[in-house]
Amino acid sequence: MTSVNSICVTGGAGYIGSHACLAAAARGIKPLCVDNFLTGSREAVEWGPLAELDLRQTELLTETLIRHSVDTVLHYAASAYVGESVTDPRKYYDNNVGGMLSLLAACANAGVKTFVLSSSCATYGVPDQVPVSETAAQMPINPYGMTKLMCEQMLRDIAPQTGMSYGVLRYFNVAGADVSGLLRERHDPETHLIPLTLFAAARWNPVLKLFGSDYDTPDGSCIRDYVHVSDLVHGHMLALEYLQQNGGQLTLNLGSGQGTSNFEIVTMVERITGRSVAVEVASRRPGDPPVLVADTSRARDLLGFKPQRSDLATIISDAARSFGLEAPNAICA
Repeated sequence: MTSVNSICVTGGAGYIGSHACLAAAARGIKPLCVDNFLTGSREAVEWGPLAELDLRQTELLTETLIRHSVDTVLHYAASAYVGESVTDPRKYYDNNVGGMLSLLAACANAGVKTFVLSSSCATYGVPDQVPVSETAAQMPINPYGMTKLMCEQMLRDIAPQTGMSYGVLRYFNVAGADVSGLLRERHDPETHLIPLTLFAAARWNPVLKLFGSDYDTPDGSCIRDYVHVSDLVHGHMLALEYLQQNGGQLTLNLGSGQGTSNFEIVTMVERITGRSVAVEVASRRPGDPPVLVADTSRARDLLGFKPQRSDLATIISDAARSFGLEAPNAICA
């Protein structure tokens, strides 16, 4: 794909970034991990050199990219809690937008040729149509989504000035863990539904709180598109290969293209773990759309992106195994 040590993974100690480092290493690449460890885990840095720094340290970041001969950046580093973005928006604009501006300046100074941005379906807000295509209106309803939209626009405006090829990849709900068991979700606090459901099954949390049971969906709960983290990072590698071969730019959704309800997740976790889950149904959260599912046809057509592990049983089996919660007689995915 590229020469060894030419890829920098920002946020490489985080959940998705560490899986990307693992995927790069499997392709014979030693990725440079850049992380400030405010949320990342040192245990997740195993596959290449580490630069412990904040992306807003532009001069140090530039020197680091040059020293490691980086020509490709996979940008995952960001604050990513929607609720926190509402209560502390300044943090999100400072870290996500400020970090992106500094990173783009460092990339220009270091002569980086290819850039892939981790964006989000949160840029769509509450979509008018489902499944959601890349041409849907982007109207974020929280500061997190707005910062991701701003990062997309900054990349479009700035990258052409340096001739940098770039990809914008909008994630839906990322879940699961690498089948090797080397990596798992390590969020603190944990806000993602699948690990929270597993925690409730293990009685690490006494109850699982679900928001809303009166949506216009088959079982009344929200429906979301869950994509396995290993499929997601494979999509990044495909996007990177496409950009290196063709140049230019691309904007793609990465999801499974399938919808799963909150209650379906609870049922599957109970099947996988052999444990019951205590559920408390709370009121809807403002702005939560009833259904959010990706149209992934463009990623399939351009990249050949076809998720291999994104069926619900596999996602939850891999996640449960990573936490040591899979029952001996669990169903096989």
